[in-house]
Amino acid sequence: MSQASEIDLKQLYESYSPPRIQNAIVKGRIVAVDKSEVLVSIGHKAEGHIPLSEWASDEPPPRPGDEIEVYVETADAHDGGMRISRRLAHSLRTWEFIQQALQNDTPIEGVIRRRTKGGFVVDIGGIEAFLPGSQVDLKPLRASDTYEELLGKRMRFKVVKINPAQYNVVVSHKTLMEEELARQKERILNILERGQVLEGVVKNVASFGIFVDLGGVMDGLVHVSDLSWGRVSHPEELYKIGDKVQVVVLDYDPDTGRVNLGIKQLYPNPWEAPPDWLQVGAVIEGTIVAIADYGVTVEVIPGIEGLLPVFELSWSATPVEVAKLYKVGDKIQAKVIQFEPETQRLTLSVKQLSPDPWLHAAERYPVGSTHKGVVKNYTAIGAFVELEPGVEGFVNVRDLSWIRRVRHPSEILRRGQEIEVVVLDVDAANKRLRLGYKQLSEDPWEMIRSVFHPESYHEGLISRITDVGAQVELAFGVEGFCPIHYLKSPTGEMPKEGETVLFKVIELDEQNRTIVLAQAAQRPARKSKKKKDEAAEEAAPIEPSTRVASRQKLGDLEAIAQLRALLSQSNQ
Repeated sequence: MSQASEIDLKQLYESYSPPRIQNAIVKGRIVAVDKSEVLVSIGHKAEGHIPLSEWASDEPPPRPGDEIEVYVETADAHDGGMRISRRLAHSLRTWEFIQQALQNDTPIEGVIRRRTKGGFVVDIGGIEAFLPGSQVDLKPLRASDTYEELLGKRMRFKVVKINPAQYNVVVSHKTLMEEELARQKERILNILERGQVLEGVVKNVASFGIFVDLGGVMDGLVHVSDLSWGRVSHPEELYKIGDKVQVVVLDYDPDTGRVNLGIKQLYPNPWEAPPDWLQVGAVIEGTIVAIADYGVTVEVIPGIEGLLPVFELSWSATPVEVAKLYKVGDKIQAKVIQFEPETQRLTLSVKQLSPDPWLHAAERYPVGSTHKGVVKNYTAIGAFVELEPGVEGFVNVRDLSWIRRVRHPSEILRRGQEIEVVVLDVDAANKRLRLGYKQLSEDPWEMIRSVFHPESYHEGLISRITDVGAQVELAFGVEGFCPIHYLKSPTGEMPKEGETVLFKVIELDEQNRTIVLAQAAQRPARKSKKKKDEAAEEAAPIEPSTRVASRQKLGDLEAIAQLRALLSQSNQ
């Protein structure tokens, strides 16, 4: 047999023999349809029956002559009988479509059929896929969300995972939305310009600013400092979620997608066009918006704030406790003493609403005049006395008492006490007044000299002992000094602080006005018979001229009065 004859016989055999179609998808034509089955011919005298149930109720019924795809499960080449399935063919085609969607990163459509644990079951052409609850929307589903609204809904999805061995498919609608948002966001970022005015909706309010939704595609931040030219304590004072706002683009970063917005920039900066009445010398009324140790911040108009320094609150030299005088929200009048719009500097003053009291201090407080004042403060060397708000004088510790040696002003005065003082010196140029307190009474030294003369004896209370001697409190509040070598008794005993001892005046230091004392002792009796009576008299105890009654301090006026009374009795 020739080679040509063999080829002809092979072609003839193939034309009458069915192809090898088992486990493959082939095309067929519907031959007949009865109540339960559909007869399909796939050529080569091969036919098969498909249950009518493989056609869904929502698709057109099968008709003779229709061409369909079927999957050949088994084929019998001898009698032409085979087992075929339209449903399997459709499922395999859908599975190929799903695999291609994953490989090509293309979206597919499906219908959400029912809820399941952790998500939903999605029908994709007869293949059931799993849609996790976290992948339904950009926002996580909450318990309050109505899941029934999703059932039966046709949506587009992205295939995110396939397990071919178990025919498992995981899809996501959220990923598709994110990609779409990213494309829209990129499109918007490409057309954004600094200074561009947009309209948006307040999406969230935080302490540092507000987030504005720009058309549902992207958000921008308006920092609290860009909300208003005026002071804003918290953004919720001006805006709430859902408010429609106009914003201007201040800056944006295409790489990160961050957009910085502003609202106050839509309006003129008040520092660049201040009102005409705001100038140096003007008296303004404002609202206190902040309080600190260094002063008060006052809002004059929204966007323009001025500083009222603590030293501009009062003419008084005594520090002002700002928090006790003012509180945030108070209205206050002040005078403009500095205004520089270029540097945004505004300085105010309250004390300059009234004239400086020191301008006429020399006429109001001449030397030798007596005035009432309040003790405001004191130091180790003296006390500050306020004669009127803004005018204070100083009383040196040496000018507090004629009688006593005052070591600290608190021994005589107390803060807040009202006293009378005498003006000793006025220096209006340097705003200084020297005042006297003891000068309200006469100098008692002449009377002291008469009572505590040398060789006189007096009781004294030892108030303090040092290496050089002892401070002694005498009668009428007068103080004396006993040198250490005069302090010991003839027996060598040293008295203690707080003891009352008999002293003899041995010297009056006129220059320092000091009474110098020595501890007194009984003089020994003389042995001469001729002077026996005199010796007995000298041996008798010495009667002091004055006695110290207690440690209670007397005021100068009271002490001088007692001294004068004692001298009057002595002269009678």
